[in-house]
Parts: sequence; structure tokens; C-alpha cells
Amino acid sequence: MKIGNIDLGYRPVLLAPMEDVTDIGFRLLCRRMGAAMVYSEFVSCDALVRMVGKSLKKLEVCDEERPVAIQIYGKEPGPMADAARIVVEQAHPDVLDLNFGCPVKKIASKGAGAGMLRDVPKLLEITRAVVDAVGHEVPVTVKTRLGWDHEHKIIVELAEQLQDCGISALTIHGRTRSQLYSDEADWTLIGEVKRNPRMTIPIIGNGDITSAERAEEAFERYGVDAIMVGRATFGRPWIFKEIVEKNADLSLDWKLDTLKEQVVTSVARLGEQSGIHHVRRHLAASPLFKGIPDFRQTRIRMLRAESVDELFEIIEHTRILLHEL
Repeated sequence: MKIGNIDLGYRPVLLAPMEDVTDIGFRLLCRRMGAAMVYSEFVSCDALVRMVGKSLKKLEVCDEERPVAIQIYGKEPGPMADAARIVVEQAHPDVLDLNFGCPVKKIASKGAGAGMLRDVPKLLEITRAVVDAVGHEVPVTVKTRLGWDHEHKIIVELAEQLQDCGISALTIHGRTRSQLYSDEADWTLIGEVKRNPRMTIPIIGNGDITSAERAEEAFERYGVDAIMVGRATFGRPWIFKEIVEKNADLSLDWKLDTLKEQVVTSVARLGEQSGIHHVRRHLAASPLFKGIPDFRQTRIRMLRAESVDELFEIIEHTRILLHEL
């Protein structure tokens, strides 16, 4: 599959953009685990235009993680186009992605992210503005949802309109904004978009890809060109290896050591306090620890840990418990 001139190979698996998750350290780890392309945390266009330091820092990219996409969000064509130029100039991403899918209230209620699904003319105006601004330098893509709610599932028509704006690929999350992350993702409309003979750009499916089996179904049943994995990476960055290699023999000890590596990487980039705060919820959410008796108290300890030594002590304790199961 290609996005512009970027060849991501056959049936690529991509790391979804996630706020406070897909920083450069985590992206590097997921690339090493088999992610064909990784996405940044989403970045506010308004903050970029104001040159806010924290947002500019999200544009940091290293060659080892490429191909990498930077995702931006906003609700007005001018600032989005200006922010796109800043991203291309400073980060030189392989792909620039537009976020029309974030369901979080503080973003969607202000008309950005999935909130754009209630104003399709402006959504398309923004897309055209960004493509006109930077599309000659970098492929512009879009990530969105099925629609605002159950009564307004507009993705089949919207996909054609977005393609006509000049985007190079479209990622569809199989839920409406109103669903947030509840209920099971509905892939039927994703498949309908892919089967539409008018659609020529790659279609990337997203939502509930939690195993190699679900990944296989997405490709075989719905015909998507690529899949994107999001929340299933929490405490399980090796899911890419499980999907891509299928029969990968990943031992318990290897997985635990990978989680420790994630801790070390996070601390190295952010400092001990910030790095621990950033990574500990990943560990606490890991499916690796399901089945451990009375794990709730251990999970609380993980979420309260303040040092590398403390986290490693907890991980080693769980290693013993898991080997005893």
C-alpha cells in the first residue's frame, strides 16, 4: 500500500495517534515491534500558530521512526493551513494527517476533531485549504468517524468528498462520535467505503483491532488497505509483532522485559518523574497481568509508583506471580 510515494508494504499495521501516548519514545518502540508507520499525538493548530513550546515539542521526529505522520486539529481553514506549513517546515513529516475524529468533549464540543462532522462544508473547506497549502510537499490524509451519531452516519458520501479535496488516504474509525469508545466498532460502513468503485485512495480501518485474528478479519472481510491499532497497544506494544509475524513466539519474560524497556525509554526522554507518570498507566493497563489473583492492589501500586526502582520491583514481583500461575 502506498500513501503518496510512501510504500508501506502489503497489509501494513499502523500505530494510531493518541494524546499523551504516542510520543517519540513509544513510536520508536512500536516501529521496532513491526508498526509500518506511526502517528504523533494530535497537535492543536491554534497552539502551533501561536508557537506554543509544548505543542512545538510534539513536532520532534527522528529518522529511526520514519515513516511518521504528524496529526493536527482545528476548526478554521486559515489556522489549519498555517499550522500545516509550520509542521512541514519544522518536522518534515512523511504524512500530514487531519484529525476529524477525536470524540473528547473538550475538543468536539468546540467544533474541532469529531465536532467537524456536524459542519461538513467547513470540514471540506479545511481539507482543501491544507491540501492547497502543503499537498505539493507532503501527502495529506484524514482520520475521521462514521458520523456524529447513529442518525447521521455520513462516511460513505463524506469519503468521496474528501477524496475530491485531494487527500492521499482516509482512516475510518468504526464508531460515531456519540459512541465515544463504547459498543463494538462497526466495520460494515468501512467495508462499504472500500468497495465504492469511486474510491481510489487507500482506506485504513480502525477500531477494536485487538488481536491477529481481528486484524485478519479486517483485511479479509472488509478489504481495507491497512489497519490502525490504538488502545490495544496500552501495555502491549508487541501487538504489532503478533499481527505481522502471526506465529511469533513471544515469551512471558520477553514481554516483561519489553515493558521495562518502555519505562527506561520514557524516563530517558522525559526525566524520571515525568517519564514514570507517563508510562505507569500503560503498565497498569497491560493485559499481561490479567489472571493474577488480587491484582487490583498491585495495579494501584503501579499507578502510584514514583521511581524506576519502584516500578521494576513491582514488575519483578508480577513476574514471579505469573510464572506460578
